[in-house]
Amino acid sequence: MSSLGLEIREQFPILHQEVNGHPLVYLDSGASSQKPRAVIEAIKRYYENDHANVHRGVHTLGSRATDAYEEARDKVAAFLNAKFREEIIFTRGTTTALNLVASSYARSVCREGDEIVLTPMEHHSNLIPWQQVAKATGATLKYIPLQPDGTITLQDAENAITDKTKIVSMTYVSNVLGVMNPIQEVAAIAHRHGAKMVVDGAQSTPHVKVDVQQLDCDFYAFSGHKMCGPTGIGALYGKKELLERMEPIEFGGEMIDRVDLYESTFKDPPERFEGGTPIIAGAVGLGAAIDFLTEIGMDRIHAHDAYLAKIAYEQLSQIDGLTIYGPRDNRTGIVTFNMKDIHAHDVATVIDQEGVAIRAGHHCCQPLMRWLNVNATARASFYLYNTEDDVAKLAAALRNAEQFFDNIG
Repeated sequence: MSSLGLEIREQFPILHQEVNGHPLVYLDSGASSQKPRAVIEAIKRYYENDHANVHRGVHTLGSRATDAYEEARDKVAAFLNAKFREEIIFTRGTTTALNLVASSYARSVCREGDEIVLTPMEHHSNLIPWQQVAKATGATLKYIPLQPDGTITLQDAENAITDKTKIVSMTYVSNVLGVMNPIQEVAAIAHRHGAKMVVDGAQSTPHVKVDVQQLDCDFYAFSGHKMCGPTGIGALYGKKELLERMEPIEFGGEMIDRVDLYESTFKDPPERFEGGTPIIAGAVGLGAAIDFLTEIGMDRIHAHDAYLAKIAYEQLSQIDGLTIYGPRDNRTGIVTFNMKDIHAHDVATVIDQEGVAIRAGHHCCQPLMRWLNVNATARASFYLYNTEDDVAKLAAALRNAEQFFDNIG
């Protein structure tokens, strides 16, 4: 049993409403989490008291805004246990961060005959950028195969990664299966072959304690909005020596060192990758979210989310005609399923009438949907503010939906 959801639920204003005449049961945090008052108030205070552009004005508000922005970078570095604060680049989110690695680093090191190793469970944001790198450089995409339960084995990783491999890119936690991949072990395999390890941390960062030095990944990307922060902000961690060798892919103000009429030079990381006015309020909000999560404790959050997923798996397994995807254990806060031959969108629409919000569709994982031999799935994703009662309401709503479809069938 976990009491975390009951303890902190009051801190999330949006959860205290009715949807279609029922108390809201929000089970779509894998798409975007809700925000606590601490984050909302931090953004409000910034705009009411400190807003100005950063790294430019010498006036008081400019100094306050710059301090707040750079303090947020320090918080991200500490949260990920980065070795240097300069290893943190603020981006619009995971997608932008992964595209930065693909466009700046990978295109500069990949050549015809080189290999980029992925898995079939990758989100499109960690698949399409590598497809584009392959097209531009002549590199080849390879895939570590999935086991029947959606996991990967280290032996298959050993077989896929060779001396031709330049990049291994993998999600830490699958946004469909909820499975946690063995990033540290795969990174060790990649490094033995001279390859770099890129991690999609969109689904892991909100739920587990992340230590990029322990993982020994070369790049790590995540989004703030999935971890109680605002939308439009995220970060890329990159090892300092790699970032220093990379060229910027966006050009403009503040990322430059010297500009002449015919050539320019660029600042050191992270500034060279943050051209233009950055997402200042977003960084402030992300810093507040990190404070909020750190005070609770990531180990406690992980245990809570895993517990809710476990009891959800158990309760949903008892519903006739429901197929649950992914392993029974080794999952973090996600349970994905289908009901008989009913389309996932129809299931989600029916239970929304009882105030239960889940995700339905291909979850930006079309290759994985084809591996599962389905067009779409329904997904319930749990977070720190969810409770056992939310799981019970999900199960009850799905049983009612089953009866509804049986009656109209």
